[in-house]
This record gives sequence, structure tokens and C-alpha cells, in this order.
Amino acid sequence: MNRLLRQSQSEVLSRLYEMKCKQIKHAREQGQSLHSQVLEAEAEAISNALKAVR
Repeated sequence: MNRLLRQSQSEVLSRLYEMKCKQIKHAREQGQSLHSQVLEAEAEAISNALKAVR
């Protein structure tokens, strides 16, 4: 059961990370450097959570 929960969390975090990366790319293309920095910090937090789950 614990393994299934970790796998599910990993899948959700992976999808969130992918979406956040797309948001970062879009913000950079729009020249929104501050917004990009905030998104990068969020992506880093998601990445850290993903590492902790694995």
C-alpha cells in the first residue's frame, strides 16, 4: 500500500513539474522575468518533493 501511495504521489508531482516547466517557458517567452523566477522557485520545490517521494 505504501508503495502504491508513493507511486501515485510521484505521478502527480511529475505532472505538476512538467506543467510548471511549460509555464516557465511561456513566462520567459513573454519577457516576464519576475514571474519566471517565482515559477522556477515553485518548480524547485516540486522537484525536491519528488525526490523525497522517490
